[in-house]
Amino acid sequence: MEIVVFGSAGWVGRAILSRSVNRAEIRAFDQGPEAWDELRDIDGDWTGGEVIHGDISDFSTVARAVSGMDAVIHTAVYYSRGDMDDDPRPFLVNLKGLWNVLEAARRHDVGTVVHVGSCMTIHPRGLFFDADVRSTEGGLYGICKRLQEEMCRQFYDAFGMRTVVLRPDHIVDSRLGIERDRGKVGTEEHPWRMGWVCRHDLAEACLLAAENKQIDHEVLHIVGTPGAEQYCNVNRAKKVLGLEFRGDLDRFRHPA
Repeated sequence: MEIVVFGSAGWVGRAILSRSVNRAEIRAFDQGPEAWDELRDIDGDWTGGEVIHGDISDFSTVARAVSGMDAVIHTAVYYSRGDMDDDPRPFLVNLKGLWNVLEAARRHDVGTVVHVGSCMTIHPRGLFFDADVRSTEGGLYGICKRLQEEMCRQFYDAFGMRTVVLRPDHIVDSRLGIERDRGKVGTEEHPWRMGWVCRHDLAEACLLAAENKQIDHEVLHIVGTPGAEQYCNVNRAKKVLGLEFRGDLDRFRHPA
């Protein structure tokens, strides 16, 4: 199976590349050589397939990356904690970028698009998060992620495109016991919380979704903390994808 991974040099993308060995032929897409520097000390160099550098907001670049692929896994995201009032990048990367991916996949008859979204695990009004319950995030990042999800729904409704939206909450590495910013989980600074998922379990979910030919459209929570099934449709994800969470997150419950 041939899969193009957008955002391949990132926290989730690198885990997908690792899990794809002897499983799929990967075309890795990211913005440039410098994108691979951030996690090189953790994940090393990747030489497992073709690497493409480019701007995800440029349609022709995305279309070339998608051409000839069986599936797309989209993990690319732009996120900043700073002032974004006059910053067009959240819209260009998160919205125009995903539209480019979906439209290019449609034109090139790609079988499946898997999109890694974002969603809280516990709804503030006590609702159970199923596929039809949206998050209440009001920041620019959260709204962009909501709009991304709706784009995936719309490409399925309009064109019958097979789309799978995966909703992780907070992505950590249970093997190394760290967050993306290298902070140690299970400490006073980064205490255990409902909603964690190990990036390697999320990567497995992405690959299982890309390989699945029975799904038409699904929106699935990918949350690895024990008890998450009380709040969101993680049991649906396990059933539909055949996913087994292997990351031991409960060992970080008590601060070190």
